[in-house]
Amino acid sequence: MTKLINFQTDPSTYRHWKVGYDGPVATVTMDVDENGGLFDGYQLKLNSYDLGVDIELYDITQRMRFEHPEVKVVVMKSGKDKVFCAGANIRMLGGASHAHKVNFCKFTNETRNTFEAAEDDSGQKWIAAVKGACAGGGYELALACNHIMLTDDSSSSVALPEVPLLAVLPGTGGLTRVTDKRKVRRDRADVFCSIEEGIRGQRAKEWRLVDEVIPNSKFDATVAERAQEFAAASAKPDVAGGISLTPLARKIDEAAVHYSLVEVEIDRAGHKATITLSGPEGDAPASMDEVVAEGDQFYLLRLARELDDAILHLRLNEREEGLIVFRSQGDADRVKAHEDLLLANADHWLANEILKYWKRVLKRIDMTSRSLVALVEHGSCFAGVLAEILFAVDRSYMMEDEFEGDNRPLATILLNGSNFGTYPMANDLSRLATRFLGEPEAVEEARGKVGEPLEADEADALGLVTYILDDIDWDDEIRIFIEERASFSPDAMTGMEANLRFAGPETMETRIFGRLTAWQNWIFNRPNATGPEGALQRYGSGIRGNYNMERV
Repeated sequence: MTKLINFQTDPSTYRHWKVGYDGPVATVTMDVDENGGLFDGYQLKLNSYDLGVDIELYDITQRMRFEHPEVKVVVMKSGKDKVFCAGANIRMLGGASHAHKVNFCKFTNETRNTFEAAEDDSGQKWIAAVKGACAGGGYELALACNHIMLTDDSSSSVALPEVPLLAVLPGTGGLTRVTDKRKVRRDRADVFCSIEEGIRGQRAKEWRLVDEVIPNSKFDATVAERAQEFAAASAKPDVAGGISLTPLARKIDEAAVHYSLVEVEIDRAGHKATITLSGPEGDAPASMDEVVAEGDQFYLLRLARELDDAILHLRLNEREEGLIVFRSQGDADRVKAHEDLLLANADHWLANEILKYWKRVLKRIDMTSRSLVALVEHGSCFAGVLAEILFAVDRSYMMEDEFEGDNRPLATILLNGSNFGTYPMANDLSRLATRFLGEPEAVEEARGKVGEPLEADEADALGLVTYILDDIDWDDEIRIFIEERASFSPDAMTGMEANLRFAGPETMETRIFGRLTAWQNWIFNRPNATGPEGALQRYGSGIRGNYNMERV
């Protein structure tokens, strides 16, 4: 699978989803075009999905937040008869490379987390209206909704049949949501995840696999009634209308990806990508009315969208660039002023959505399986939300004192109040709290420096960077680090970084990414699942997989 994967789409080009709006209630209908697969060699039968289907769903979740803030309840349903969703397409998984399978699962996880968090973040409650078979990734779609309604008939059931059918695990949080979110009893969860046929009717409700079971004759009317009830009970303020998310300005060539505020340089020989973020071109708007008028061209929203797309592009299309270097150039005070306007108006719907979007983008950086390094150079603008990148990366290097021939302003870091909880990691801690897990007093010391431009010596003393380097050492030390990183095994680096990034408490989200995904990654490499006689390859042939029965 070498085709360039494009994460940009819009409703006019959707092939797999239909979206309808009726005041505070939206309806998202999954109606997958079976001939609309992202790659050749499989059909998306029974509302099964591939990455292309999920790219559209991610776009829907974004537009629901920004273009339709009036929505308080979203109903997800199927456009097919007798099937809600059959989950990830098995033929696609069987033919995909290991890297594509893993990145596909990661993206679907992030998309599920996005609409699962919509109620807390944006006041948009998602309902899964399940009619027909709801299996595997289909049930995982439902699990990520805030409320599940199941029709009571002979063909409607929920199931996680991956283990008995395919010798793999549910790939997008199913096991974890069953135990942690739905709080299904362990022995019942063991039964549920070991059977192919799933569970239906009142037993599904009794086991807490769904919230309601409704007779088929009353199902549609009850779903509509429930959606209106939830909308009426919502505390989300009424908003007249949103802003448009227009296509990104992006140009891709052999050695770079160019956006308006983000530049991505590709060094394939050095297995490195460099992302440079530009600061604002002008002063911050004076009010949220002006932000609304700017729409998706408001600096922090435009930057977030471009950075989000750049990270996804690197993940799926540039898989051998194992090191991502983050740089920035611009006016740090202007960055802070743009963010301060949002923070001072956090109860405004658009300010809230932009801040929550940055939370998601920063989490995407956290979850990216590349070595991450930041260079705080002269003229940089790592302020507030952009300073979060310094605490997301594995290492950071900062220029100390003046450099010969460099007339840019001295390198500084500018902390903001947002660095202390506005953008929590998957572990529900701020990146600074995670960084200083054993030194909570260091967090408070850093908090005392909010709004002060911190030069290298002070940033180093506060523990905000890994190394500070002067003019003599900078080039050599950076070169040595990059060469050393490129010499290590990418597999070992991925494992090491993933283990080191998420100190502190576990949450449902860290368990999904850190435990479930890690096991799935391993299983995807095992012959019992993906070998020539494995279950994924033999699926549909009528022949069971030939398993090596050794327990590892």
